[in-house]
Amino acid sequence: MALDYAQAAKEALEAVGGSDNIVSAAHCATRLRLVIADDSKVDKDKLENAVGAKGNFSASGQLQIIYGTGTVDKVYDEFIKQGGISAATKAEAKEAAANQGNAFQRAIKVLSDVFVPIIPAIVASGMLMGIMGALSYMGSAGMIALDTKSVWWRIASLINACALGNLQILLGFSAATVFGGNPYLGASLGALLISSDFINAYSASTAIAEGKMITLSVIPGLYSIDWVGYQGHVIPILVGVWILCFFEKRLHKAVPEMFDLFVTPLVSVSLAAYITILFIGPIFVWLENSILGLLMFLLKVPLGIGYIIIGLIYSPSVVTGLHQMYTAIDVSMLAKYGVTYWLPIASAANIAQGGACLAVALRTKSEKTKSLAVPSGISCLLGITEPAIFGVNLPKIKPFVAGMIGSACGALCCFVFHLAATGTGVTGIFGILLCIAQPLQYIIMFAVAFGVAFGITSSIYKDEEAKAGPAKLAAEAKAAADEEAALSKEEAAEAGAPAAAKPETLVSPLSGTTMPMTEVPDPVFASEAMGKGIAITPSEGKIFSPVDGTVTVLAETGHAVGLLSDSGAEVLIHIGIDTVTLKGEPFSAHTTVGAHVSKGDLLMDVDLKKIEDAGLSTVTPVIITNTADYAEVTPHEGTVNAGDALIDLK
Repeated sequence: MALDYAQAAKEALEAVGGSDNIVSAAHCATRLRLVIADDSKVDKDKLENAVGAKGNFSASGQLQIIYGTGTVDKVYDEFIKQGGISAATKAEAKEAAANQGNAFQRAIKVLSDVFVPIIPAIVASGMLMGIMGALSYMGSAGMIALDTKSVWWRIASLINACALGNLQILLGFSAATVFGGNPYLGASLGALLISSDFINAYSASTAIAEGKMITLSVIPGLYSIDWVGYQGHVIPILVGVWILCFFEKRLHKAVPEMFDLFVTPLVSVSLAAYITILFIGPIFVWLENSILGLLMFLLKVPLGIGYIIIGLIYSPSVVTGLHQMYTAIDVSMLAKYGVTYWLPIASAANIAQGGACLAVALRTKSEKTKSLAVPSGISCLLGITEPAIFGVNLPKIKPFVAGMIGSACGALCCFVFHLAATGTGVTGIFGILLCIAQPLQYIIMFAVAFGVAFGITSSIYKDEEAKAGPAKLAAEAKAAADEEAALSKEEAAEAGAPAAAKPETLVSPLSGTTMPMTEVPDPVFASEAMGKGIAITPSEGKIFSPVDGTVTVLAETGHAVGLLSDSGAEVLIHIGIDTVTLKGEPFSAHTTVGAHVSKGDLLMDVDLKKIEDAGLSTVTPVIITNTADYAEVTPHEGTVNAGDALIDLK
């Protein structure tokens, strides 16, 4: 029988605490997006078992319930009708989510919004830093012949230092975008704060020791400042850019249009520069140093107790979103100490949650849980924890706790070995590149964190369903299979397609570089809850049909297209991550729902630059949403052009 959309909406509404507990409701191509007033009123067990729901998780202040293409819009219509809720756009839901939480939570959200767009640059520098560190280590040990004066090495050194050396400029640009100002003015303020006219912050201690520090009087006899730049500092530039945007937005309204072009930038940058250099900068540099001093004190507590505490709380901080500030801690530690002690602890936490998740995959009898846990666990070992935490470990509680214990044990190893990283942005398996001077110690930490979490989870985990007894479990499984088969046949019949999917090969709908689905920066796609497939980072903004078939879904914002191939494959092309918030601006559709298309027909033009300028990822998942109908879903990896073979279905 077909899904009862009214019943699905009713059960979801009851599980989230009724309409009074909903601040905002919207939907995208695959999931219902709710902003909840009081999270304690949400019945997670009831929501997990709600009719039609394929899973749920919380992210960016929204509770997201997964229903899938062609279903979510119908459930949503029933949801807002039954609850008497006003429909909201995705952008309005995102704005409502941003306003949720206390001042501290909102501050963490701002920090996340600023850092997320520049993380690729930091990761690239971090990876190259690790590789160069490894080569330098092997060169000094006589393992390889290394010429550090060659043009090749010098260029690599420039690339290596680029992102972190100019971090304040990147932060200024990104922060101004978040605060609603001109990003180029933000970048200008960032450049000003690391001007060569200052004594470089990295050389400040030497200048003091040699008596060369420049101290300038601000209020004679009362207040003076050291003439030191802000290399390595994060908070002063963020506050400075906020001040800049505060003045800029008000000046745009007050200054006559004919003078606005030069008066507003000059006055807003000047005021922000004076206030930041004279007052804000010194205050927040002191505050940053105090926080680092507190962390270093905690890390020096005897017997590694401080490391153990940090290891225990790291994964819960991911759940709350607090982990978004950790990049700033890494950057500050690198600036002050030349290494970061925080990153190895983060690696231990990620590795441990991966170990717990893979133990669930080994112990569970549920194919659904296994298919979710395996890729999510591997993703953890590569440094991406959200799919495992939100999809597997946290809902089952015990694996999550086991991961915390494994993390604490791994953190203790970090204490014993004085493990430190020479860069940031890379954890898990590849984190060893940043700890190349201590490779054996890193491997031991890895093994301990993984082994403890895996061992504890393996010994205590049991499927909850097993408590109902084998007979009941088998009956429920058969009933579910029968219902799924009936639903598939009915849907296929309605679409005019054959009841059974046939083998075929999908071609690539766009040109670019492929990425495993488990590495997509979105927990729903990465967990493969929507189905298997592959993602593509596009090199050009044209989306073509990967099959001969019918267009079944075209999101009102244009960010997603669904197709039913003539051979029975259900395909979802989701253009970018979280691009529902862009209100359709980057997308120009060349097809309509119900249209029959052939392989290679143009479906959509996409302005990739608009997506990137909004700080969003252009990574485009291509998903087989009826994966269960196939014995094998095999993607092709590497660089692809539109029309190349992409996914084999058997």
